[in-house]
Amino acid sequence: MRKLVYFGLITLLTTMLISCQESKEKEKTVENHWPHAGITYEIFIQSFYDSSGDGIGDINGVIKKLDHVKDLGANAIWFMPIMPSPSYHKYDVTDYKNIHPDYGTLEDFKKLLEEAHARDIKIVIDLIINHTSDRHPWFLEAKKGSDNPYRDYYVWAKADTIADFINKKTITLDSDNIRQWHDPGYGEDFYYGFFVGDMPDLNFDNPKVREEIYEIGRFWLEEIGVDGFRLDAAKHIFPDDRPEDNHAFWKEFRSEMEKIKPDVYLVGEVYDMKEVVAPYLPGLPALFNFDFHYTLLEAYEKGDGMLLAKKQKDILDFYDGITDDFIDATFSSNHDQPRLLSKHGNDPKKLKQSIAVLMTMPGAPYLYYGEEIGMLGEKPDPNIREPFLWDLKENDSGRATWIEPKFSKDQTVKPLAVQKSTGNSFFGFYKEIIRLRNSNRALALGKLELTENSYPKSIMAYERSTDNQSLMVFHNLGAEPVTVQVPENYRDFIFRLESPEMNAGELILPGFASAILE
Repeated sequence: MRKLVYFGLITLLTTMLISCQESKEKEKTVENHWPHAGITYEIFIQSFYDSSGDGIGDINGVIKKLDHVKDLGANAIWFMPIMPSPSYHKYDVTDYKNIHPDYGTLEDFKKLLEEAHARDIKIVIDLIINHTSDRHPWFLEAKKGSDNPYRDYYVWAKADTIADFINKKTITLDSDNIRQWHDPGYGEDFYYGFFVGDMPDLNFDNPKVREEIYEIGRFWLEEIGVDGFRLDAAKHIFPDDRPEDNHAFWKEFRSEMEKIKPDVYLVGEVYDMKEVVAPYLPGLPALFNFDFHYTLLEAYEKGDGMLLAKKQKDILDFYDGITDDFIDATFSSNHDQPRLLSKHGNDPKKLKQSIAVLMTMPGAPYLYYGEEIGMLGEKPDPNIREPFLWDLKENDSGRATWIEPKFSKDQTVKPLAVQKSTGNSFFGFYKEIIRLRNSNRALALGKLELTENSYPKSIMAYERSTDNQSLMVFHNLGAEPVTVQVPENYRDFIFRLESPEMNAGELILPGFASAILE
């Protein structure tokens, strides 16, 4: 009996100690580490919040919901394209110095900037300069003939020379070469459009085109006041067989933008291996880490805990060899990939742990709107961009209706208002783990060190450290419980997922459990 009482007291005291340690976390100062390690929230305005009742999300709707972004703990917003365009996604621009009328006006957008900045939220917009819409005034002029002043704004070839262009180009991860030449309708000259025919590529060999682009950047930075740009298709400004020209262009672009705003934020989309990505860093100091996203999913598929940690360490060390001025823009999903919870087979444990991994790794994490409430989505693209669920449908006057959702609806996803009224929600967890990152400098800014211990295959283990703080992070990416030995200097929990426990220097991690020890 005495042994049972003694054991019970020890268990109670241990629980109280852990609870006390974890409660201290809530008292720590929350810091804003953007851009180098802060958190950016990606929004597709069309699906976010409809303030006008026309079924389409708008800028005034975003203003109404800025407090949600602040409450979540994000430091910046990246807006998918906001400029006039004939498509729903708006990646084919017809006017670079305006707002799509469905979304509002430039004055609305200036108001949004004012409200966001008042909340210490930065604003980054998509800048699509690799191509325009085929309805852009420049292209409408260019089609009129070879002697038109705008002809050389685009890339043209005679029908009998297209084969030469195709043969000399390198096939890369996101190109096929053959379907990239398009007939404008009269069968003599063909124009180049890397993605599709209604997105003709601009000719950056033309200095007039480059100056047009720099003027567009100046407009948004100086006259409107945005904080930076996400640069779409950054690898394809020049053809794939001219990477040095791409690198040189982005250096020039950065120089021109910094003349207007010295601290301008530039993040590029360069989907490729690290050896191809790294040379873009001098021009684009932030680059999306696609390897992080795909390796995270692969790690779960293989049950290989260290796969992602080793990949991330390899990438960071490689980039450090290029420049110490880089921002690793990590992400778990975005508007081009199936939503994370869908990729995890609608397993809530895997979703929460994936975000715990994202928030405890180095980098500047991006979160895709709706992920924080567990929205679902699979290809085609419109179905990974479905409307945000703010409340149950009968109470949700701001829910966008431009598309009939296939994956994210009341029957499959708990709306935000419901999650706020219940415990153990996705939203509550996202807030917790973001706050943890923003209040522990080792998680946001610390070095990444991999452990030498021979842990079971499903374990991901690493240290994050600054001069004043050292943390040990464990994630069990498998479904079965695992016990691991913990270094003697790490004993205090500051975070637990799925209730891991410590017993005589051993950490017991249930399936898909995580722990951070100080």
